[in-house]
Amino acid sequence: MRPFTKHTGLAAPLDLANVDTDMIIPKQFLKSIKRTGFGKNLFDELRYQDEGQPDQECTGRPLRDEFVLNQARYAGASVLLARHNFGCGSSREHAPWALDDYGFRSIIAPSFADIFFNNCFKNGLLPIVLQAEEVDQLFAEVTAKEGSEITVDLAAQTVTSPSGAEFTFSVDDFRKHCLLNGLDDIGLTLQEESHIRRYEEKRMNEAPWLFMSRGE
Repeated sequence: MRPFTKHTGLAAPLDLANVDTDMIIPKQFLKSIKRTGFGKNLFDELRYQDEGQPDQECTGRPLRDEFVLNQARYAGASVLLARHNFGCGSSREHAPWALDDYGFRSIIAPSFADIFFNNCFKNGLLPIVLQAEEVDQLFAEVTAKEGSEITVDLAAQTVTSPSGAEFTFSVDDFRKHCLLNGLDDIGLTLQEESHIRRYEEKRMNEAPWLFMSRGE
């Protein structure tokens, strides 16, 4: 998992509340567990006029010009602004996979659905909860000037707006540690690799029959 320390990136304002996980990545794209390749179908029903299908090339599909990610000024955005209850609905982990694969590093909103919020941390995304009026200010600044960037500093727990206004956010100490060091569940387990190996060697000596393959 990529570490998250400090990130400055172009911000895209998704001015919708209650964006559910089926809107983030529609159900027909949930056939893979590779964690990659979902970015092209992020917000598929909002981005395209037709219904996308798995393994379909997106080049040439008719776009919804009004959708924020289809606007040239937001091409390459890596910080997503959203409204209340982002990530509600089913608990599919493909939702943060799609956001990450598209290129987003952080999502800023007044509130998130709990399961989606937890899944973001496990996949290297930083979901940030700010006050509604603070999110309003970010939306206003980002939409007012093309190319507006937001800086997210996880170590300092601050969000800096395009105008330089600074907002603080809370984050669980353990989750912060994991993101700063790029540790997912597997990475955390591998930190204890030497202890695991010693335990396995001990058990092999104590009960070697447990480690015999069939036919021995």
